Amino acid sequence: MTEFSELGLSPATLQAVADTGYTTATPIQAEAIPVALAGRDVLGIAQTGTGKTAAFTLPMIDRLAAGRSKARMPRALVIAPTRELADQVSLSFEKYAKGQKTKLSWALLIGGVSFSDQELKLDRGVDVLIATPGRLLDHFERGKLLMTGVQILVVDEADRMLDMGFIPDIERIFKLTPAKKQTLFFSATMPPEITRLTKQFLNDPVRIEATRPATTADTITQYVVRLPTSDPKAKRTALRMLIGADDVRNGIVFCNRKSEVDIVAKSLRTHGFDAAAIHGDLDQQTRMKTLEAFRKGELKLLCASDVAARGLDVPDVSHVFNYDVPHHADDYVHRIGRTGRAGRSGKAYMIVTPADAKNIDKVLKLIGKDPEEITLEGVDFAAIKDIRRDDNKGHRGRNDRDRKPRGEPRSSRPTAAIEATSQAPEAPAEMPAPRREEGRRRPAPRADIDSGKPVAFAEKVSEIQPPRGVRGRRPETDDETSVIGFGSDLPAFLARPATRSAKK
Repeated sequence: MTEFSELGLSPATLQAVADTGYTTATPIQAEAIPVALAGRDVLGIAQTGTGKTAAFTLPMIDRLAAGRSKARMPRALVIAPTRELADQVSLSFEKYAKGQKTKLSWALLIGGVSFSDQELKLDRGVDVLIATPGRLLDHFERGKLLMTGVQILVVDEADRMLDMGFIPDIERIFKLTPAKKQTLFFSATMPPEITRLTKQFLNDPVRIEATRPATTADTITQYVVRLPTSDPKAKRTALRMLIGADDVRNGIVFCNRKSEVDIVAKSLRTHGFDAAAIHGDLDQQTRMKTLEAFRKGELKLLCASDVAARGLDVPDVSHVFNYDVPHHADDYVHRIGRTGRAGRSGKAYMIVTPADAKNIDKVLKLIGKDPEEITLEGVDFAAIKDIRRDDNKGHRGRNDRDRKPRGEPRSSRPTAAIEATSQAPEAPAEMPAPRREEGRRRPAPRADIDSGKPVAFAEKVSEIQPPRGVRGRRPETDDETSVIGFGSDLPAFLARPATRSAKK
């Protein structure tokens, strides 16, 4: 085991680390910090939860201790794929930089926050800029930021950026920064696209592999629950049984879709569990408030999409529940990496249905081990059905009202309406014509329309065109004698005599 005091950090930084309660460095920290302090490029490959954030934050603080920032020209740049991870990096920087003699300034540039507040910080000048790619380039295109003074560039969770489609943005950021700079590049996996990026932009990097890429920590006990059905209600039932059967101090429930996150969180709250949702469709204030409550222990269960799989540095998460098997096997490693952190033990459960056959095979092949299978007793999951509300009994959309099957005559009505029509007394013989003919206005002769007299536009329309709801209606009963279409009424435009065109 390597102590932080052996890595060459300054006394002020060591004191800040000691104040957090850490004395021993993780493998990625022990190997990356001395190399970063020497000013060399680093390519770090380590599973999530191994302390990558401190591995680049601590040497960056020491290297920036000498010097001062300039307006709109940061000296160090940290790029993170999600708002949550960027916020976590900013918290780490604030925690470790507070004891420095020369106060280091920093700014967080993420979406969902006012541009003006961020621009004020940039105008004053910051040493470290922590940002997501999109918001960083937004500020650059507005002319509020220059990246020509960047001395240190950190790319965190590069494989996640690949998944989210940020690689073109990362390439542009590399080209906007000076060629002579130090680059600290971290990723949990090394797909071919990431390898190409490192060869293109890193200068003779020191490759550090703390563990085999995409492996799970030994401190996490993994379980699989197989269900005979893919019904959502059966999965929610199994999830509640797993939470109730174990001593869950706090836990994260991962779903593949944002809509499913809301449904699962609502289901847990309905059954008495303390749960809340977090995903990309929520506004930034709600997301930050929910995460803060979870960190403080005020919230027991956090239902999340994969946006929260990276960067959630909650040291003591006891359980992770995979409500859905992830589509990408790498996401499984990052999901369960939220527990079993910093040497603590944790448990990870995964609910598997027949629809997950391909995804579960990919996960098992990647992690290289078979999780322990457990069986939930006392419930016939095959008989559980998620009965959706019948449209005829519940709410109906506007477009569903009075909708008839295609091909069915419009005269078909519900039974009650037909009976009411059949029981209505017949009209006497002396009754006037059907009601729709009473209000129908005959078109005026063409001479009146074309006589040159001033006639209102609405009157012309009403004379030529029958009232709304009358034109083209079919008889509702066999006894109805109303006409269909134009009937015996000749439109005025058809009554005009044909005129011969002048000969050329």
